[in-house]
Amino acid sequence: MIIKIADNITSPLGMDTAANYEAVLAGRSTLKLHEGKWGVPEPFMASLFEDGAIADSFIAIGGDPNQYCRFEQLCILSLNEALSKATQVDVASERTALVISTTKGNVEALDSNYRGQGNEYLGHSAQKVAAYFGFTTTPIVVSNACISGLCAQIVAMRSLESDRYNTVVVVGADVQSRFIVTGFQSFKALSQEQCKPFDINRNGLNLGEAAATVIYQKADGENHDDWMAMNGAIRNDANHISGPSRSGEGSYRAMRAVLRDFDINKVGLVNVHGTSTPYNDEMEAIALSRMGLDKTPVNTLKGYYGHTMGAAGVLEAVLSMHALDGGIVLATRGYEQCGTSIPVNVSNEHRQSSTRAFVKLLSGFGGCNAAMLFKKGGTA
Repeated sequence: MIIKIADNITSPLGMDTAANYEAVLAGRSTLKLHEGKWGVPEPFMASLFEDGAIADSFIAIGGDPNQYCRFEQLCILSLNEALSKATQVDVASERTALVISTTKGNVEALDSNYRGQGNEYLGHSAQKVAAYFGFTTTPIVVSNACISGLCAQIVAMRSLESDRYNTVVVVGADVQSRFIVTGFQSFKALSQEQCKPFDINRNGLNLGEAAATVIYQKADGENHDDWMAMNGAIRNDANHISGPSRSGEGSYRAMRAVLRDFDINKVGLVNVHGTSTPYNDEMEAIALSRMGLDKTPVNTLKGYYGHTMGAAGVLEAVLSMHALDGGIVLATRGYEQCGTSIPVNVSNEHRQSSTRAFVKLLSGFGGCNAAMLFKKGGTA
């Protein structure tokens, strides 16, 4: 069994998991309208760190912000917090791996004076982050659009199951920039209002910055009460470069794969992608219905964080675990009235739950889709 031994969430809502969980429980969000940011001509709604906040926190742990870009600093901050909770992990061991999940990494270097020094390359940043902590194995970089965070955790699972490593540390992170914002604006995908997942009045997504870390180890037997990564699947339906399958084919196939040996009636939550775009939410509703999960409680966390891209799969899985530990299915912030052709079980209020198993679902550009099944303890 693959168990979670530590985690962290670092976002504008808080610098550790506990602060983030408390903020979400209170219904807070740092999404706000940004006008003139980075010279972007159109206003955009996003959850961003205050200017200098990442660097200040990095200095507080002894880091030199002149030696690391914002993306690298954010990865290090989250890793540092998670590793402080897992003192038994030997990062210098050849049996310990680091996996970095990101969609865009330090792409803002393309618009800066750092261009040409290697800072725009994901592998360059990964090596710097690994060296900061003293990892001796070559870091693995996973960048597969918006499903990167789940892909990275699936890589971790497979590496542990094959006995290649004893411990795998996964960090997902992205910072926003002019490059990213204008790219999404060119798709007409961004809303200038706070996003409304699955709502009849939804009109686009919001972006966000965050990093999240989860540390996995292989454990013998099931005599424990830890969260376990049970199964994961990646499916590409090759529908369109930016548009999801109208039939939810990839999401359905990914869920079918992870649940093939699991009692679907014991799934107590599906934490979906839920970007608030007309096509994504409709596609996910169809896929959930095809899978027989449309009556199962469903939520998305984009209304609190925006779309955090490479961090989303890690952040949203970790927060779902902590919420379910507290007996809660978190509310879908921004949702009021169902706006999908097939109704799904979404609520804008926190709900009590005794759930011990959930599915995390993500989709991304290029027709990529991923799903993971998580379970608490030795019994469902």
